[in-house]
Amino acid sequence: MAIPFRVGVLALQGAVREHLSALEAIGAHPVLVRTPEEVASVDALIIPGGESTTIGKLMARRGLDQAIREHVRQGKPLMGTCAGLIVMAREIESGAQPGLGTMDVCVRRNAFGRQIDSFEADLEVNGMGGEPFRGVFIRAPWIVAIGSGVQVLATFDTKIVAARQGSQLGLAFHPELTQDLRFHKLFLSLA
Repeated sequence: MAIPFRVGVLALQGAVREHLSALEAIGAHPVLVRTPEEVASVDALIIPGGESTTIGKLMARRGLDQAIREHVRQGKPLMGTCAGLIVMAREIESGAQPGLGTMDVCVRRNAFGRQIDSFEADLEVNGMGGEPFRGVFIRAPWIVAIGSGVQVLATFDTKIVAARQGSQLGLAFHPELTQDLRFHKLFLSLA
């Protein structure tokens, strides 16, 4: 059964193609998003992993930051994976960088270490039945603190690695790098 709405993937830098494939696999209509007009044309939006400072600067330079904030104000779903979570955060521990500030969380960049410290781990996800979700962590952040409207979805070694606030999902890992489509399905269910 096809999902009747358009899902944008911010195509500035990062794991864009993998998100497009995951969305196609669940029957969504994925589109690349590079302009404020394209943000306005989609029903849901994903900010992929990559390099958060680069993504934030490119969003600001192109006016995408304001368009994405408006997307969130309208109640449309927004999901950030890894760098996408950092860009969405209200606060970044130990420094400021361009971002959205749409999710009431404080994150720590590269919290699990450098590229060489990347790993996979099974995660028990609140409200997601079945077997654990295999999280792929690449220079991953974690959530240091959450606001009162934020629900913790998953932790790893007592660190918050997945959270939801309204129609926003923030993930410290890369669900698009697995064959498990449950997070993409959860994201679309928020629309």
